Amino acid sequence: MKDLSQFEQKLSFEFQDKDLLLQALTHRSYLNENPSFRLWHNERLEFLGDAVLELAVTEELYKKFPDKPEGELTSFRAALVNAKMLSDVAVDIGINEFLMLSRGEAKDVGRARQYILANAFEAIVGAMYLDQGYSATQEFILRVVTSRMSEVLTKKLYKDPKSLFQEEAQERAGITPTYEVTREWGPDHDKHFVVGVYLDAELVAEGEGPSKQIAQEEAARNGLQAKGWL
Repeated sequence: MKDLSQFEQKLSFEFQDKDLLLQALTHRSYLNENPSFRLWHNERLEFLGDAVLELAVTEELYKKFPDKPEGELTSFRAALVNAKMLSDVAVDIGINEFLMLSRGEAKDVGRARQYILANAFEAIVGAMYLDQGYSATQEFILRVVTSRMSEVLTKKLYKDPKSLFQEEAQERAGITPTYEVTREWGPDHDKHFVVGVYLDAELVAEGEGPSKQIAQEEAARNGLQAKGWL
């Protein structure tokens, strides 16, 4: 097990109860392989952290943008707390190096890891809240999450990827993009889709997801990057 004091230094946050931090980093899969581990997995902390994170981000956006209506503030918040953004934050603060995962999960570095990282970040927020209360946790959230608001505005991340890709495609190429499922697999209760986004006959990019909608959004996001339209 790695020395969590190194991780605390990266967080600039020292836990009084180290077990809270360790539990926040423990994924359910780790317990499947290590049933005698003395702590529970991080899902309850994630549940708590999600609420604390949303409150802190909402409060900051309410103060920062006094003239913005509810709808725009909701879009800003969604851009700051979605799985993609939170997994990026998690990578930046080094969660990957300290996660407690099963051997199988540790090998998976795809989209599933993105959700695990985002969830672990929320669990850490929940652990911070239990350890030192709202103010200390809020300071951390402002430092590592809401500080990315300028990036959200510059890259228009507050717009959903499909809308943004369509706007850019129509403006730059005069074409309305279309989406097509290129591959799918799995039973009905656990389907997986790969969707391509096209400009006329050109396959611009593909996206994966557990639903066609999520796969389309991922394809549009990848299309924006492929075209350099961010």
